[in-house]
Amino acid sequence: MSGRFAPSPTGPLHQGSLVTAIGSYLEAKKRKTPWLLRIDDLDGFRSMRGARDEIMRSLDAHGLHWDGPVQYQSNRIEVYMEALSNLEEQDVLFYCNCSRKLLKNHRVYPGTCRKQSNYQSDRAIRISTKNRVITCPDQLRGNRSYELETAFGDFIIVRRDQIISYHLATAVDDGSPEIDHVVRGYDLLHETPKQQYLMELLNLRPPEYAHLPVLTDEDGVKLSKRTGATPVNPKNAKENWFITLRLLGLNPPVDAANWEIKELKKWGMEAWQLELVPQQSAMIMDT
Repeated sequence: MSGRFAPSPTGPLHQGSLVTAIGSYLEAKKRKTPWLLRIDDLDGFRSMRGARDEIMRSLDAHGLHWDGPVQYQSNRIEVYMEALSNLEEQDVLFYCNCSRKLLKNHRVYPGTCRKQSNYQSDRAIRISTKNRVITCPDQLRGNRSYELETAFGDFIIVRRDQIISYHLATAVDDGSPEIDHVVRGYDLLHETPKQQYLMELLNLRPPEYAHLPVLTDEDGVKLSKRTGATPVNPKNAKENWFITLRLLGLNPPVDAANWEIKELKKWGMEAWQLELVPQQSAMIMDT
């Protein structure tokens, strides 16, 4: 059984992604399980050259050493295609040629193309949600139930450009027998029911989830690579650890900012409790 950290190589680590990395690391170590690193690199158009290696160097500088080999989603296309074939046999897929312009006035997908089952190479593939109700337990926030069709509609699992969707790849990978807990950001909380639905159809066991608050700037904008969040400086790894421990609801001694990484990690592993993590969905980045 293991935990994991799964960044996309769209840019270097910023403080928000470091919070997720350290939170998932501490939870894995508290459980005495391996902490795995997966690079979610299916979307080559969004990947930034050199970002993958920069992410790994930054993790290493912060003493976040993953267990075992790095897993790359780009190397697992055949596994995702097998899952797609499984879903196709269950008759829950259809081809969709609806444009964004056509759907812009719809909160969820209206089911326009549900009867299109013939192969079309230039169309997206959606999965029919069929009014399924999915209950998602979360260790921080309790159980939440979603009626998929009204909450999300039929969602895409293969994009028009033939790239496997985040939802299908993540469902297959996080539903792996070796993953038993996933700690990630609150911004992914509402993606969980889609992934659990796919796991159910694929006869995979969902992991335990905990969704940490995301970090925002003073205007409430989530720190992200897409919005140009400032990368963490590996030279300030000790300070970054200290800030992150505070953000995660722990209360390290004031002089801990001067500790070595090894000491910060040890203190964090001993003090770590998910119950101490702030319950809000977002936190302003304030050092």
